[in-house]
Amino acid sequence: MTVSQQQWHDIERLNGNALKSTVFDILQETAYEIQTRAVDDPVVLNVVPRLAQLLETRPELYSYKEAFSALARAAGLWNYIDKEAADYRDAMIADAVTADNLDGITFHREQITALNTLLSGKNLILSAPTSFGKSVLIDALLASKKYKRVAIVLPTIALLDEFRRRIERRFGDSFHLAMYHSQAAPSDKNVIFLGTQERLINRTDLGQLDLAIVDEFYKLDPTRQDDRSSTLNAAVYQLLNRSEQFFFLGPNIETVRVTSDSRWKFEFLHTRFATVAVDTYDLRSVGDKENRLTEELNRRENWPALVFISSPDRANQLAERLAESENFTSVDDFPEWIDENFGKGWNLSKIVAAGIGVHHGRIPRAMASHFVRLFNSGELPVLICTSTLIEGVNTAAKSVLIYDKQINRRNYDFFTFSNIRGRAGRLGQHHVGAVYLFHAPPDQEAIEVEPPLFGDLDKAPDELLVHISEEDTTPAISDRMAGLAQTMRLTPGELRLASSVGLEDAAALKQRVEASSRSGARIHWTGHPSYHEIWPAPGFEDTEIGVFMEPGGGSWRDGSLRESSSLRR
Repeated sequence: MTVSQQQWHDIERLNGNALKSTVFDILQETAYEIQTRAVDDPVVLNVVPRLAQLLETRPELYSYKEAFSALARAAGLWNYIDKEAADYRDAMIADAVTADNLDGITFHREQITALNTLLSGKNLILSAPTSFGKSVLIDALLASKKYKRVAIVLPTIALLDEFRRRIERRFGDSFHLAMYHSQAAPSDKNVIFLGTQERLINRTDLGQLDLAIVDEFYKLDPTRQDDRSSTLNAAVYQLLNRSEQFFFLGPNIETVRVTSDSRWKFEFLHTRFATVAVDTYDLRSVGDKENRLTEELNRRENWPALVFISSPDRANQLAERLAESENFTSVDDFPEWIDENFGKGWNLSKIVAAGIGVHHGRIPRAMASHFVRLFNSGELPVLICTSTLIEGVNTAAKSVLIYDKQINRRNYDFFTFSNIRGRAGRLGQHHVGAVYLFHAPPDQEAIEVEPPLFGDLDKAPDELLVHISEEDTTPAISDRMAGLAQTMRLTPGELRLASSVGLEDAAALKQRVEASSRSGARIHWTGHPSYHEIWPAPGFEDTEIGVFMEPGGGSWRDGSLRESSSLRR
């Protein structure tokens, strides 16, 4: 029985016996559909969270809770079983898959399938929707006490901060957490090595690992146009050589390509199993898009609302305009804290005071993380973000408003669009999410990943090549290594170290440093450098280092590293 989005909205307006009769028909028809459709068919799965939302708010449906729990059990969404109202057999299933040591989380069927595969010792690559609950699987593996030394690779600092807080809270007494090179890992304790690929690639204390975990594994594919892909492949190659088992996880991947002679064997689980339902609203024909965006943000039923914007500048400008005309809620203390610590006059404090958060690469990291915490707790109803928030960071957004369609001035593809859209709804909080599209979505396409480390290593990028072990070395690889060593005048160990920043960039930096040294620049020191020693040498004064903020000036702007009063403190 397929019930359209509009039909669900019509059902929500029913009352009394009319509502009960309609819901009974849906329960009956869906129970039949479960027997004939695939276990991850969205037509069946979407019914459960939609009915859960109705049962929570409509007292006339109370007598259906037992039947609903039976439906949730049959659909595999065991986390929706009402243990108090369910038949004892359904309640027993929910109890059996509830982890008391993980804050009472109840797993669903597909999570248990993945866990059984991993706990049997097999390698697993999991591709599942954002609402699947992939990060919970990592916690379940750590809680199993099967693994003593674990390495976890994460793509961004924002996600690193989130993982760190959760691991310290749940496993602070069970594992030593090593995130920085200054943190030596003890050999006699359980250890979690947590970091981005750049932090993990040159660690010398990894030793033998029990488990290597790679989040957002699609970034291994260089066609995803991530300039850190080569470093990620090199870091993961190093980890796999040391680890007894690996677990890769990410969203919406249908195929992982490997060569027939690849030494890495794994199970691949691709599932559409989603735990929340999503309503989609097409607003592409709306004339005044910003006015309509403001209208939707003012609707409390959309809160917490996540607004996707293409760039930091556009995010800042939109936030400032909204703050001038709207006041979504009162946020206590934090605006004053911003004024006190960053200087009065920075527009961000006024934006936060209006109930709006901003998350992008120019926001101080700790502040961006705090915005996410306020958003997830419901204290901050609106969060405007760029792509920095779509790569794995968990948010409790009920609605996602996709206001722009570009990242880095290029239209995003269907894969990225799916990741953004997947932020709507949150298991246990918002059974039904909402997505507002202000532009036409990209054409649907099958997504496949082809990691170089699973392919022909003779053709591997240089950053991966320098890490290839003797076991995998071929004459072609040896010749390429010799050529690199001669060209860059570096030893194999130095090449591996340089690969973490990219061999091409390392070669350019080496040339600049040598030239500056020959010209007498003061670029060498021992111990702790003085201010004048760390200031750029001649020839480096105008080196672009990215973007910085100027809080006191009341705006964000692009900047370069130059000798100026704003930087001399």
